Amino acid sequence: MAEPFIDARGLSKSFATPKGVRHVLRDVSLTVDRGEFVSIVGGMGTGKSTLLALIAGLTNPDEGRVFIAGEAQDGVRGDSGFVFQNYSLLPWLTALENVRLAIEASFPQLSRSDQRARAHGALERVGLAAAADRRPRQLSGGMRQRVAIARAMATEPKLVLLDDPFGALDALTRETLQQQLVDLSSAGSEPVTVVMVTNSVDEAILLSDRIIPVIPGPPATLGPAVDVVLSRPRTVNQLTHDDEAIHVRGQIVSALTEALRASRARAGRTVQTSGPVTSAVGMMPAAIAAEEPR
Repeated sequence: MAEPFIDARGLSKSFATPKGVRHVLRDVSLTVDRGEFVSIVGGMGTGKSTLLALIAGLTNPDEGRVFIAGEAQDGVRGDSGFVFQNYSLLPWLTALENVRLAIEASFPQLSRSDQRARAHGALERVGLAAAADRRPRQLSGGMRQRVAIARAMATEPKLVLLDDPFGALDALTRETLQQQLVDLSSAGSEPVTVVMVTNSVDEAILLSDRIIPVIPGPPATLGPAVDVVLSRPRTVNQLTHDDEAIHVRGQIVSALTEALRASRARAGRTVQTSGPVTSAVGMMPAAIAAEEPR
């Protein structure tokens, strides 16, 4: 059996707060194969972003280790790309310079003109060549996220990490960017490994090879993974009518609902579950999506 590209072992993480120590994750383990697209699904405030930060090397676990391609994670890797919901663009730089800066960090040996040419090509691939000289404030939310995706993919990453990248966008823009992301991640000489955290079950089904539900705490753990055996390309309409998609959705929603019921029972609260309610970001029970502030 091939060695997993990502091997996270026994991760635990806590943070000091004015009310004491908050235990966010406990003994979380995760493996992701090279070229696989894995989504981690759960409500807001359940530790998904913390887990992604540990995989990225943006923060260190209290316990456990993360191995990428067999190497122990030690800080942010140069062959990783990141896309966040809030775009994280530098407001004083143009779209082109935001992308070029990431290229400079990954390929310092390139001349500035070569970096700019590569950045322009990345923007062209997401349909923003004409907006290269605009600053973020001159771009719509969808255009800003296109810049963020272009920046992440321009460095030819082996690993892309997505922190709810489409949650703030309208439905049409979201669907367009989701498909662009899939196309870009499979366009290179070898597929890119992708880990995404999201509140949307439907988004996870649309994009993923596997979906892993978060079992809320505190501290949170991970539930059993669900394989998504659907041909590509996938469409939102397909998810509505395909029996396999409906089955996967049912498995994930059931796991999340049961986990929430158990979590609230431990806290002495009652869960009202009259059936799944569509939230603003996808087919997730509203009680789960709004369990805690992000």
